Amino acid sequence: MRALLIDDERLARAELRRLLAAHPEVEIVGEAVNAADGVQQIAALKPDLIFLDVQMPGGSGFDMLAALEEAPEVIFTTAFDQYALQAFEVNALDYLQKPIQATRMAAALQRCRARYQRITSGGVAPTAVRKLFIKDGERCWFVPVQDIRLFESDGNYTRVYFEHQQPLMLRSLNQLEEKLDPERFFRANRRHIVNLDFVEQVEPNEAGGLDLTLRDQLQVEVSRRRAAQFKALTSL
Repeated sequence: MRALLIDDERLARAELRRLLAAHPEVEIVGEAVNAADGVQQIAALKPDLIFLDVQMPGGSGFDMLAALEEAPEVIFTTAFDQYALQAFEVNALDYLQKPIQATRMAAALQRCRARYQRITSGGVAPTAVRKLFIKDGERCWFVPVQDIRLFESDGNYTRVYFEHQQPLMLRSLNQLEEKLDPERFFRANRRHIVNLDFVEQVEPNEAGGLDLTLRDQLQVEVSRRRAAQFKALTSL
């Protein structure tokens, strides 16, 4: 995996390099010293994995991830274990408390490797986003896109439905649609994009469109204009 180190402390970055020297499967492709630098380096280098400090001048690691179009795999490195536990109580991100132990580094890399393989083998189109980082207040999630059943427009925000969560993310539905796999995600109407893998029932409605029932009984209407496109895409 190609890794980027993001930490404002030079000694902390040097320590990460020392620990990662024992893992030849990880190639360090660059370093960044703050959140803004991290956003630029991620766009330029496109790493598979980033080691990210929580507290940095000019913006936290959470803020940096929320600004990305697509988040790579993330291992947080922080001296604030209690803060990290509270922030990640509902998501799948890993974190390492400084000073980082070699055994904890190895375990974190093993989990990230397994997660990366699961996501990349999920049948996602090569140019489509595979994963989203969602920050809603103090709560954060790191979500494989294939696990999201519905996107719902809410003004300048989009509500994201996955597992038992429905957080808001500061991104419009049109912005998200450009990044999603069109073979899996269907724009049902002006307010909804639905994951076709979660559709359990399809019925015609009186308006000439379709009513979709998702796996969790969520109801989504396909507009009359988009009904023919839905039928062609799903071979109905």
